[in-house]
Amino acid sequence: MGNKNYKGLMVREAVENQFTQAIEELSTEALPAGDVLIKVLFSSLNYKDMLSANGNRGVTKKYPHTPGIDAAGIVEESSAKDFNPGDEVIVTSYDLGMNTSGGLGQYIRVPSSWVVRKPAGLSLRESMIFGTAGFTAALSILRLVEFGMNPEDEILVTGASGGVGSIAVSILSHTGYSITALNSPNDESEFLKKIGAKHVIEPSDFIDTSGRPLLKERWNKCVDTLGGDALSSAIRSTSGYGAVTCCGNVISPDLKLTVFPFILRGVTLYGIDSQNCPMPRRQKTWDMIAGQWKFPWMENLSKEIPLKSVSHAMEEIKAGSHRGRTVVNLWD
Repeated sequence: MGNKNYKGLMVREAVENQFTQAIEELSTEALPAGDVLIKVLFSSLNYKDMLSANGNRGVTKKYPHTPGIDAAGIVEESSAKDFNPGDEVIVTSYDLGMNTSGGLGQYIRVPSSWVVRKPAGLSLRESMIFGTAGFTAALSILRLVEFGMNPEDEILVTGASGGVGSIAVSILSHTGYSITALNSPNDESEFLKKIGAKHVIEPSDFIDTSGRPLLKERWNKCVDTLGGDALSSAIRSTSGYGAVTCCGNVISPDLKLTVFPFILRGVTLYGIDSQNCPMPRRQKTWDMIAGQWKFPWMENLSKEIPLKSVSHAMEEIKAGSHRGRTVVNLWD
């Protein structure tokens, strides 16, 4: 079909370690190699996008760069046998938006091995209400279900008002589980109860930095999105033969623990890797999201913005004042 001009967010290093963000006119000719060209209709914002947009070399090594680890759209060109022009697809994770031009541009070109066929139960826009955050939450819940989670369990969700946490609370409450949500410093208790949290606890009543190897048993399962002292406190207060999933390091990547929760209580810690999740498990998880895990209040958990408003929204994420999910309409 030839080269196409399109709009995208471009992050440039103006001078060393100083970065600018602007919506620029780009060309598909400059996109990386790949066997599927996708017209991106919707994307969404994640913590990792904010890091990339602010020059974090741990996320993006080379600039100029277009961030966006989420994309949903329509196949325009394909040399892969599994995808045809007109197919509705989702791309999240792998290297998208990190060192490969990402979903905050109106076109992406990627390997077909990164592409998920959109389940019939989701619209393209709805898939981006979930995005990487929702996919990560669903992977965490799938792991706990496989471990043996049951309706009598008390489940803790940390970082519960953020992207991953709010979707974890929503899926779990929608499917009948009792949720304790860790509040944020900005007090999101009303919001958390609206999305199904039975109990809301304050960080001061939960995070323990005393160094005690074990804490009082309070819950059977936990979805942790914060890492650091929150994850340590969760593990030390999980009851015998319970399980904790770990998918984030917002507080810290460090984990101060003894082995006692594991050898005296039999607690299991699962790491959740959404970036390189194998495709069969990835497709299964998206099918669950589009099916029994699709909660009816998803629109209340999200807001939609145009591409031109992305930089402002990134600042909210950086400041820690971001709530729920932000969907980006690339053609608004």
